[in-house]
Amino acid sequence: MPRGRYSLHDPHDHTPLGEEHFHCATGPSGWRYVSQITTPSGDHAGSVDLTLDDLGRPIRLELHAASWQVRGAALDGVTWVRSDPTGEFAQEGNVPAHSFTGASPAFLIATSRLLRPAPGAPATRVRLVALTPPVLAPRTLDQSWALLKTEAHATDNGPLTVENYQVSDLETGETHDVHLAGDVVLAAPGIELEDLESPPSTFG
Repeated sequence: MPRGRYSLHDPHDHTPLGEEHFHCATGPSGWRYVSQITTPSGDHAGSVDLTLDDLGRPIRLELHAASWQVRGAALDGVTWVRSDPTGEFAQEGNVPAHSFTGASPAFLIATSRLLRPAPGAPATRVRLVALTPPVLAPRTLDQSWALLKTEAHATDNGPLTVENYQVSDLETGETHDVHLAGDVVLAAPGIELEDLESPPSTFG
């Protein structure tokens, strides 16, 4: 069960945004990721609880940020409820999309599990609902993912397979690289892996 800490920063000007303390685990029915997010000063800023099935579909998502929360799942596309803590301003949403995305590294793992592109294959297009702090307002976007290469790196615990993805925003044309090892993000825009207590899990 990988457990560790990511540092989060603005990908454009590198302003620190805080840290995400996480643990995650694979199982016979899928994958679960749980994290607590703190501000640069160490105050609690939110949480992520995401469960995928064995096909990479989000069967349970719960996000908290500031005074907002979202619960969602893959249902007739993706369906969610966004609300304040009291539920007074709860709003339901549904769009014909494949999954969710957001600021957490968990969503990069989730999208890679959903698409599972082959190395060198043409880029795969995916429609996602983005939920980003601080207000978690939903926004539908289209991306393309291509697995450029996989590399095996020797470690004390045996070979570590690193996947290098190229991710493109189909609205803006912006392209960036994402480096994953099993269920851990090694590097991505705005994300740095600062501490890892145990090796990444490998997916069957």
